[in-house]
This record gives sequence, structure tokens and C-alpha cells, in this order.
Amino acid sequence: MDLGTRYVGPAGFDAIFNRIANLLPKLGISVMGSRLLAVRGRKSGEWRTTMVNVMVREDGERFLVAPRGHTQWVRNLRAAGGGELRLGRKVETFTATEVADADKVPLLRLYLRKWGWEVGRFFEGVTKDATDDELAAIAPGFPVFQLR
Repeated sequence: MDLGTRYVGPAGFDAIFNRIANLLPKLGISVMGSRLLAVRGRKSGEWRTTMVNVMVREDGERFLVAPRGHTQWVRNLRAAGGGELRLGRKVETFTATEVADADKVPLLRLYLRKWGWEVGRFFEGVTKDATDDELAAIAPGFPVFQLR
């Protein structure tokens, strides 16, 4: 598989789980930093939403990691350059900069430490304890954005 186009689509109960997960931030409920990501569609211009985990480093910098790979929200965010993070009635506008593959290793490790229990199946055996070389090898398949 080409990591530059890697995408893991929903399967089995994912569709049901995703509907429930997307409902929680709409109701103002955050699970470990989750938010509803809203990004304008690159073709339609309409708002598209999905639940995401906002990762915050110790220095306060915030990131979005796409565990399923090059999804529609990733493509839309690249095109739009920003969007909104929503939690209940609270809406935060942000701009996003994609992180280079060479800079992803510590971010992927931190993401797996925080949410490996939830998204580990998308990392196909790579865990928070992987070597830097192992994380660097998978980096192209996992888009990461820094939020401002």
C-alpha cells in the first residue's frame, strides 16, 4: 500500500459508532479532548463534520492526527487551510499547517500514548513503544496538522 494515499474506511460497526461519537461533541460532551471538526468541502463548499481527538503537547501546541489516513476531512482541511472545532455551542476557528513527515515521529508517539487504546487498530501493530525508525516508516500514511 502506498502510504501517501493510505485510507482505512469504516467497516462493521464503525458507522454506528461514528454516529454516536459525532453526537457527543454536538451535545457538548468531550471525551479526552474530542471535538467536532468542521471543514468546508473542497468541492461543495458546504460544512462537513467529524469527531476528532485534539492532541495538546506539554508546550500547549495543538495537533490533529488522522489515524485512518488520507480521509475526506484531511483533503478538505488541506484545501481550506482551516476550519472550526465545535463543542456544544462553543465554536473555535483555527488555521492548520500540515506537519512534514520528518517531524511526525514524536507526535505520532504522543498520539499513540494518549489514544492508542481507541485508534491502535489503524496503526497495524505499531504502538507507542515502536522505534523512531518504525514510526518514521509509517509517517506518510498518517497526516498531522498543527492548529493555530
